[in-house]
Amino acid sequence: MRTIAVANQKGGCGKTTIAINLSAMLAREGRRVLLIDMDPQGHCALGLAVPEEQIDLSVLDCLLSQHKGEPIEIERIRWQITPNFDLAPSRLDLSRIELSYTSENIPSTLLRDMLASIDNKYDYVIIDCPPHVGLLTRNAIHAADNIVIPVDTGYFALHGLTQQLQTIHDIDREENTSKNVRVLANQYDIRTKLAREILAELRKRFGNVMFETIINFNTKLKEGASFGQPITEFSPNSMGARDFLKLAREVMVLEPKVTPAETILAQAERMAKEADQLLATTASLIKQGEGQSKTVDAQKIEPKEQTASTNRLPNRSSTLAPTNKTVTPQAKAPQVKKTEPASPMASTNSAATRPPSIVAPRTDNTNKTPSLNKPTGNLKAASSSPSSAEEIERKIEKIYGVQQTPTGTLFRLHGDDAREVQIAGDFNDWMPHTTPMKRVGQDFEALLQLDPGRYRYRVVVDGRWSHDKANPEIETNQYGEWNSIVNVNAQSQQRAS
Repeated sequence: MRTIAVANQKGGCGKTTIAINLSAMLAREGRRVLLIDMDPQGHCALGLAVPEEQIDLSVLDCLLSQHKGEPIEIERIRWQITPNFDLAPSRLDLSRIELSYTSENIPSTLLRDMLASIDNKYDYVIIDCPPHVGLLTRNAIHAADNIVIPVDTGYFALHGLTQQLQTIHDIDREENTSKNVRVLANQYDIRTKLAREILAELRKRFGNVMFETIINFNTKLKEGASFGQPITEFSPNSMGARDFLKLAREVMVLEPKVTPAETILAQAERMAKEADQLLATTASLIKQGEGQSKTVDAQKIEPKEQTASTNRLPNRSSTLAPTNKTVTPQAKAPQVKKTEPASPMASTNSAATRPPSIVAPRTDNTNKTPSLNKPTGNLKAASSSPSSAEEIERKIEKIYGVQQTPTGTLFRLHGDDAREVQIAGDFNDWMPHTTPMKRVGQDFEALLQLDPGRYRYRVVVDGRWSHDKANPEIETNQYGEWNSIVNVNAQSQQRAS
């Protein structure tokens, strides 16, 4: 779990907007995200249509109970915004904790201790900090391993940034730690000369810690907040959505590598837990229907009934909403449809959505099947005479790109300087971390088992998304970029065999 604090003691720089929309975009990319509002103004709840009058427990209750040694679990205060996106809201009474700081000697490690209990339940925890340096901000910085400092490209931006960096340095010195600090240029208006000059000065002074992504000024971001919706729901095709998609992908570059086997194991464990819950519920209903006092053995249920029941597994996300809390229809939190892809690059009319499996290469020397450990062609000419430019080009086309083999669809890219290459497409719900490519010499390869159909895909080289330059079949997506296309049909599979 990665914990990111969005902090700047200067107000009006867009901390809450960034915290909300970065969380929503990470969730849309398939990550499990918890947004914690450490600002007593409670703007995270306001910007996500969670009515304050329905918030029974808040961040304040968790912090005070942690201090008293009787911790309240975060699960009791969280609100589900989308299936992968939860909110731990705050209220105005959160400011009381700072008034008690001196008299009760409240430590700056309460939030860090609180998060220790949910380390395996989320991929990201995003913390929205208040616009001043106090107990709440110190708790957030103590708990975070990454700190994002949003800076609006205005006149006072440089002065506020210098103060914030000094505060973080002081806290690091107290803890004897070193936080990963990144600066994010926000609310950038390219039309003004001042904004361009401030951005140039920021890059000159802090270029080594700045995000490459710039959040441009966009009215859709403000309008979405007024409607209680993140930009992923309010205007997914706007410039603001594109900026936050780039930011989310830049944040995800630093994720630890996850192998497909680990992903499949985690999914299997979740399915097993859901199946156990379903069988327990079924046994309880049978017991009530028959009016018997003895416990019904779940294993005695007819196989036909078990099959029908397991096809109706409870929605995992439905267990995340707080107990006895409902949002009024006028302020209902936005929900993501189940048929919607995890990435805005994908669509519901995909040919197939079954995640591919990585196939081990064959080692039979008698078979002419191309191996993942060596290329399927030989760049050297059969004779000592030099090859013509056309012959070399034809051989390169055969080596790189996509080709059907008897063991599956083989993707091969050339990448001398690349450290990590992944594939994202319709076949894996646009989640690149589930399909890493294997380095073979100077190339990267992946052999996937794909059902017949038409698939769109892109390659992710060291966190940068692009189309497959070795594949001539492309189409434009909704972001004005190119998707590569691969057509898998039964005939091509038979010919490869």
